[in-house]
Amino acid sequence: MKSLFRPIALLAVALPLALGACGSKEPEQRAAFAQFLKTRIVDKPGIHVPQPTNEETESFGDYASHYQVITDFHAGMDASVKPLGGMMQKTSMRSLGDIMGRRDELKTVQSALGEMGAALKEERSKADAARAKLQQPDDLKTVYDQAYEKTVTLPADTFADVLPQLSATLDASLNVADYVSAHQAQIDVSGPVVKVSDPAVQQQLNQLLQDLNAQARNMQQAQTRLQAVMIGR
Repeated sequence: MKSLFRPIALLAVALPLALGACGSKEPEQRAAFAQFLKTRIVDKPGIHVPQPTNEETESFGDYASHYQVITDFHAGMDASVKPLGGMMQKTSMRSLGDIMGRRDELKTVQSALGEMGAALKEERSKADAARAKLQQPDDLKTVYDQAYEKTVTLPADTFADVLPQLSATLDASLNVADYVSAHQAQIDVSGPVVKVSDPAVQQQLNQLLQDLNAQARNMQQAQTRLQAVMIGR
């Protein structure tokens, strides 16, 4: 007699599960999330990582955690690059006297740029690893990949290109400062006025300054490219 009741008991347990599956909200959640990504990120110029409302987050269902991969990366990136603007202001130099007066400061900024690059690389690696674990239907994956490319891959790649150029400009500045410091007997720096008593030293200093000017132009181009990526020009 006991065996007759066992199939019935199993059926009673399985039935609510089957009914629950029929009422899945996944298609609607997927559509809401895909619509958000397309209209709020993919179709917008520049890089935008909007904060969804509580209602929007709820409408995404489990896909809300997929968006968190993007927002977590941006939180980390923003924290890493936040000092960059101030750094660039500190390294804005108009004369050889500025370079000499800010020599120690230039070294500090150069070290900070290296740390910034390492932090961004780590944030990118964490985001890529989290992205690789996501399970998405093909229609959502297409839109998500576009949003991820625009909000994670593109800014990470751009900073990876720009930061070394900024560092190269600082290197060129420090080369000038080191050379002047090593030839103080032949080089007199008084404000914007520079006097060099040795023609050979003058020639070498001119070459170093030309190298610095070239790096500064490259840095300006890199900054322009970064701005274009961020605002979508």
